Amino acid sequence: MSLLTRRAMDVLPGMRSNLMDILDMDRFFNQPTRYARVPATNIRETDDEFLVELAAPGMAKKDFHVDVDNNILEIKAEKEEESEEQKGTYTRREYDYTSFFRSFDLPQTVQADNIKAAYEDGILRIHLPKTAEAKRKPVKAIEIA
Repeated sequence: MSLLTRRAMDVLPGMRSNLMDILDMDRFFNQPTRYARVPATNIRETDDEFLVELAAPGMAKKDFHVDVDNNILEIKAEKEEESEEQKGTYTRREYDYTSFFRSFDLPQTVQADNIKAAYEDGILRIHLPKTAEAKRKPVKAIEIA
């Protein structure tokens, strides 16, 4: 083993320890990884409406934009975060950007002017009321003569 290699071996453990402190590798490797993806969506139909539910935890109401354009429901979300940590002689600055876009063709039976949306507990709920003609009529008993 050369003198240079031995000196590198002596210095590396200390450098590795300092690097681990700077990068906080334990925290880095134990953090859940975020992947760019489209949130899970459920669509239910009731007698009076369609209900669209998107799982989007960690977002805020202001991060969403819900529009109806030419009978297409468009759901967009963008969230940008920045954090900075100063420890000793270094500064770590992290940026996080999350966005997604979903669109759905609306049936003609939806009252586009009366669509309502709410965000609570990480779920975006969009209520799409049906037109009167599309609502299920009560069962009518037919009398047998």
